[in-house]
Amino acid sequence: MSALQNLAAVSGSLGSIGYGLAAIGPGVGVGIVFGNGTQALARQPEAAGLIRQNQILGFAFCEALALIGIVMPFVYGIK
Repeated sequence: MSALQNLAAVSGSLGSIGYGLAAIGPGVGVGIVFGNGTQALARQPEAAGLIRQNQILGFAFCEALALIGIVMPFVYGIK
């Protein structure tokens, strides 16, 4: 079987496969946000309040992308 035949044989919701791929971006984003926040806290512990606030804001933006990704297969689903 060729790769094209394998792709044609996929049954089920392709939206769920798309969401699985779309979840990679926010996952990487959250890792970067908290990794860099931890480094910043280690370098400047006196700025902990501001750094934590920016971490939470960055986390919220990354998770908003994940929530948009979970809604899109339902919005543009195959009928």
